[in-house]
Amino acid sequence: MSGASQNTQRLLEFAGAEHVLPAATCNDAVRLLGDTLAIGAAAVDAPGEAQILQAARAMGSGNDARLIGTDERLSAPSAAFVNGYRIHCLEWDGVHEPAVVHAMSVVTAALGAAIDRKGGCDVEEALLALSIGVDIASGLGLSVDSSMQFFRPAVCGVMGAAVAVARVDGAPLDEALGLAYSSAAGTMQAHVEGSETLPFQIANAARAAVTASDLAKAGFSAPKDPLEGPFGYYQLFESGDLARYTGDLGKVWRISEVSTKPFPSGRASHAALGKLSALALDPDQVASIELACPPLIRRLVDRPYSRDMQPSWARLCMPFLTALMLSDGRIDPRRFTADDIAKPKLAAIAAKVTLTPDENSDANALFPQVLTVTMADGSSQMYGVEHTLGSPDNPLSPQQASAKLSLARELAPASSNPRIFDDPMTYFTDNL
Repeated sequence: MSGASQNTQRLLEFAGAEHVLPAATCNDAVRLLGDTLAIGAAAVDAPGEAQILQAARAMGSGNDARLIGTDERLSAPSAAFVNGYRIHCLEWDGVHEPAVVHAMSVVTAALGAAIDRKGGCDVEEALLALSIGVDIASGLGLSVDSSMQFFRPAVCGVMGAAVAVARVDGAPLDEALGLAYSSAAGTMQAHVEGSETLPFQIANAARAAVTASDLAKAGFSAPKDPLEGPFGYYQLFESGDLARYTGDLGKVWRISEVSTKPFPSGRASHAALGKLSALALDPDQVASIELACPPLIRRLVDRPYSRDMQPSWARLCMPFLTALMLSDGRIDPRRFTADDIAKPKLAAIAAKVTLTPDENSDANALFPQVLTVTMADGSSQMYGVEHTLGSPDNPLSPQQASAKLSLARELAPASSNPRIFDDPMTYFTDNL
């Protein structure tokens, strides 16, 4: 029987080793965990969430893991399912931009459920498991050179999350990775259609990650070479070279490369929205806005505005998002309603926005982006955007981070555990 390839074996050795996280990495992990839990609490009662919760309750009995934002408890796989949906459904969760992976989402949902079921976890152990899971989810995406056909946050996320859960559970890491790969699912069709199925794919991955660890711990066998085998990840899902990632294992902690999303909208919209937020334009004085950008940006958020579009489509519609930013100075999830989407004032602003091709043909590039604003008096100004707001190269200011947390707290149910916002690390590790 063949075993894991050399690069996969290096990944597994890294995942199972003892590490001392640098202080900066610990700080980033705690900060991103707090961000992820806050937006999960904010998404209670978001579109589609009630149906996800109903299905999770029907999956089986159990009360060993908490649901973010409410006091209900479900079995660990079911809790991971609900929490994965809540974390991603507002399009507000952190993303590793070069990998194009929402690396915190699946890992946080699955690992949190596993820690709850265990009865709690040492803080250092939890931070290390979280960082390793995010590292693997990000690294798998970083080593890819093809454009996305499958939904990378789910298919990479399930593997990183399963290894993180298995580490905490004491399950065989190699079997957990292989079983997670065998459970990997999710395509870009949901993104193309702007469907609520998109966050469902994150939810499904979180549940599958917990189940993969459970099966591995029970002695269930899995494929030994899930990444580089003849029908492994880099043959069936995407093309790439795992060595691009494994060559730097332990030298660079990828969790510190994860970007925080200031706005509850598709990440591809954030570079332009960040610039527009800083400009604080009067929408009545704007004649047109043109964004010249790479193919991936257009593919993700160049969506036509229509008055009957669904909230999940509107969060990925650059013209509508621009209209909200110019009108409100921020993107508020409560504005993604049928009444707001159909408002003539927002429709008029959205009609002024166009996305145009630039000379970049890289299917995975997010930059360069150039915003051209033409005013009603005929004057025009071009603005180059080099780094997306919330990225490590353009981090949120303390005021911007505080504003996001305040909005999330405002959206969350009043009954939400206050430690989600005030002491997220304790909330995550002590199961109280």
